[in-house]
Amino acid sequence: MIAYLQHLSFWDWLAFGTVLLILEVFGAGGYLLWIGVAAAAVGVLTYLFPELPWTWQFIVFALLSVLTAVFWWQRQRSAAKPSDVPGLNRRGSEFIGRTFVLHEAIVDGRGKIRAGDTLWLVRGSDLPAGSTVRVTGQDGVLLIVEPA
Repeated sequence: MIAYLQHLSFWDWLAFGTVLLILEVFGAGGYLLWIGVAAAAVGVLTYLFPELPWTWQFIVFALLSVLTAVFWWQRQRSAAKPSDVPGLNRRGSEFIGRTFVLHEAIVDGRGKIRAGDTLWLVRGSDLPAGSTVRVTGQDGVLLIVEPA
């Protein structure tokens, strides 16, 4: 095994990097991507410096793997910051606390209100059409209402 490791070529590193990139396709969350890139970088380095000892190849691979994994971890962590626009992509949340007139009666807990130019499905206690309701929450595409 040591004899094989002592004679690693750039093809070995490129193949290893390719295998890691293929495995990344199956959902490793980005970590194998960067380790695969590190292996490919060592492959390029080995191509440019074919006499690079195998120990240095592994040291460079280990360092690049750790650096790229830390880079990816930092990037993922910074991407998880809370949004400065928390209601983005939650259109119904802008209606919470506002009052509307029922467009269609709430029957069996379901009805509709008109908010702007859109009819919204609502959930609440049964009420006749024309009643005033206050939006108290949102559950997916349903607005939760109560009598105002």
